[in-house]
Amino acid sequence: MTTPRRLTDAELEAYLEETLAAEEMAAIEHELRQRPELLRRLSTILGRRDAGLHSVGEIWRRHRLSCPDRQQLGSYLLGVLDNEHANYIRFHLDQIGCRYCQANYADLRSQQEETQELIVTRRTKYFQSTAGHLRQTP
Repeated sequence: MTTPRRLTDAELEAYLEETLAAEEMAAIEHELRQRPELLRRLSTILGRRDAGLHSVGEIWRRHRLSCPDRQQLGSYLLGVLDNEHANYIRFHLDQIGCRYCQANYADLRSQQEETQELIVTRRTKYFQSTAGHLRQTP
């Protein structure tokens, strides 16, 4: 039998806020189903929150202080950020695995792809609508 994983309060708080990567969320949920003492700890954390007691880490996560905003994510997508800033966003998306920022980034990327498709469609329509006029000679 394997030794149960030691979960920190910070990990449980992040679980409650659904800010962990999907695999991590699933692993913690599995642990919660197997270990009633974790459910008691989770209940204690919720009670602390309801009483208005917050840790610095919890405030940091709740207000997403380390998350880039959509404008920064858009600039990253366009490749116009300096290397240091781009490296941080890449780290935040890939290593931290912030689901909130990953969703924003995916949304921006899909908007960019839709925009490219619209440009191609519009150019094709312009070409098709003017093709007949270009063939006529004066």
